[in-house]
Amino acid sequence: MVSQGQKIFQQDNARPHTARVAQDFLRHFQTLLWPARSPDLSPVEHVEDQLKRQMPSCHSVHDLELAVQDLWAHLPQDNIRCLINSMPDRVAACIAASGGPTRY
Repeated sequence: MVSQGQKIFQQDNARPHTARVAQDFLRHFQTLLWPARSPDLSPVEHVEDQLKRQMPSCHSVHDLELAVQDLWAHLPQDNIRCLINSMPDRVAACIAASGGPTRY
């Protein structure tokens, strides 16, 4: 049980997240165990992919920040709703594949 205000991080063990500086930071927090080669079911990954594909070339941090804010503000809500609604199918496919690759 997590008390209100307590945070639990989900560490996916992506290479940048296993760097010493990241590990030093995360040691102060509870993290969920994440099996090797486990499927990523998070709809957020698809949203990030949509944003990356639309990202214009930026020449400053300020330009990048403005571009991300604009893209985020105009992200089609139907796309997000479809991703969320697909979660039962994603989980079922993951179970059927015994944690292996799925079409998602």
